Amino acid sequence: MSFPLLTAAAALPALGAIATAAVPARRRTAAKWLALLVSLGTLVLAAVIAVRFEPGGDRYQLTESHAWIADFGVRYELGVDGIAVALIALTAVLIPAIILAGWHDADPSPASGGDNPVETKNYRWRPTQGFFALILSVEAMVILSFEATDVFLFYILFEAMLIPMYFLIGGFGDRAAPARQAAAAAGGGGDNASAQRSYAAVKFLLYNLAGGLIMLAAVIGLYVVAGNFSLTEIAEARANGTLEMATNTERLLFLGFFFAFAVKAPLWPLHTWLPNAMGESTAPVAVLITAVVDKVGTFAMLRFCLGLFPEASEWATPVVLALALVSIVYGALLAVGQRDIKRLIAYASISHFGFIIMGIFAMTTQGQSGATLYMVNHGISTAALMLVAGFLISRRGSRLIADYGGVQKVAPVLAGTFLIGGLATLSLPGLAPFVSEFLVLVGTFARYPVVGVIATFGIVLAALYTLVLYQRTMTGPVKEEVRSLPDLRLRELVVVTPLIALLLFLGVYPKPLTDIVNPAVEHTMSDVQKKDPQPEVEAAK
Repeated sequence: MSFPLLTAAAALPALGAIATAAVPARRRTAAKWLALLVSLGTLVLAAVIAVRFEPGGDRYQLTESHAWIADFGVRYELGVDGIAVALIALTAVLIPAIILAGWHDADPSPASGGDNPVETKNYRWRPTQGFFALILSVEAMVILSFEATDVFLFYILFEAMLIPMYFLIGGFGDRAAPARQAAAAAGGGGDNASAQRSYAAVKFLLYNLAGGLIMLAAVIGLYVVAGNFSLTEIAEARANGTLEMATNTERLLFLGFFFAFAVKAPLWPLHTWLPNAMGESTAPVAVLITAVVDKVGTFAMLRFCLGLFPEASEWATPVVLALALVSIVYGALLAVGQRDIKRLIAYASISHFGFIIMGIFAMTTQGQSGATLYMVNHGISTAALMLVAGFLISRRGSRLIADYGGVQKVAPVLAGTFLIGGLATLSLPGLAPFVSEFLVLVGTFARYPVVGVIATFGIVLAALYTLVLYQRTMTGPVKEEVRSLPDLRLRELVVVTPLIALLLFLGVYPKPLTDIVNPAVEHTMSDVQKKDPQPEVEAAK
């Protein structure tokens, strides 16, 4: 039997999470290095998966299939297509950066006894070990969800990842920003930072649990109709005509799946948990939310909504495109008006997810290829921008834009990396997100020109909120409070430099990604029985 590479890629961070959590309380540094080494090992396994994957081969490769709950037709069934390979690589690249960026985020503060020899005698409390163990556990679940081709297995992972994320948001909030400023920026009247974090964590959990419960009903309904949970078997049965779904049944099942994925994505009007969760989290956890976990929602739209329910997907397309347009414009408009740096990035992400969903449901090769590239490129660009913003916030102790000014004069490297991350966010040509956004718009224009025209308004707004953010924080007179801000340190440069290098490389040479993604997109287009519209060319006179 061949080596179970897909299982190993998820098992390594899972076992690493257990080992990290078991490190003795006083060995915080050892726990950090263990978590980092495990994440780098996972990155190596992700690279092996990418190398062994053959873009022109079978749709699902490196497959594994074992009996799990035989009485109910549930199997431990794994397989990856090009889209999954790209997103596994994204996850494996970002987790080491997240761990390095959050190196000190969970250390006990002096006020809580971190430097107090009396209080640190409590060996049962391991905040640092818990923080990094939770990050690794999320990585394991996300990678396995990208690999799962059994619908029930995917559902278990889809829900289980909410538990560590809940504790990361509620238990390890942003301590850099004073509670009073955080509450004011969020529009709250209280000054209790812990209460704000708890509210954000509970809101995140309730929204996603509600989506998951509706999806559970749809998963059960799918089993009643199909008799099993295997994605490949269901697809084969539909292709050879042995499985037929009534139109209303298919549409109801589609809505159950899509609702859960739209919450996770997040799509307007199910998006309101995201600004709270990102605003109250540390910057690395905010990146984990929007650059890693939320990608499971958009990925699942491609794999499950379009793959299992092609007719219902086409039926729902006009409404989904309308919601995506609202997300694009609404998220960008709210980003323009934000006073809080992290909430601005959160609303910008809502706008970007609108582009991704629009590309998926444009039902064109360019649109879906662009949407997949957008998932990867948005993850890299948002990670770069948010992590540098986190470094800035930790120095000044405030998330409010008005508390900054002239930073580029005292910390030019920090300002320069912040600018590159911001320019990537607005999809500047030459940086990776431009390629994906261009493909999404081209694919949308080909089938829905009016939708494409309206979506371009989001590009204008992206330039506005990004450049205004940079202008107000980095340029102008140097404020007294930022005169002593240090520039990026070596560890922070190690975090940011690979992300910027990827933005530049994929901006000028996206071919390695497109070669992997395009065959998988062709399979998805075949599922929904769609062909790209042919351009109308007038005959030469």
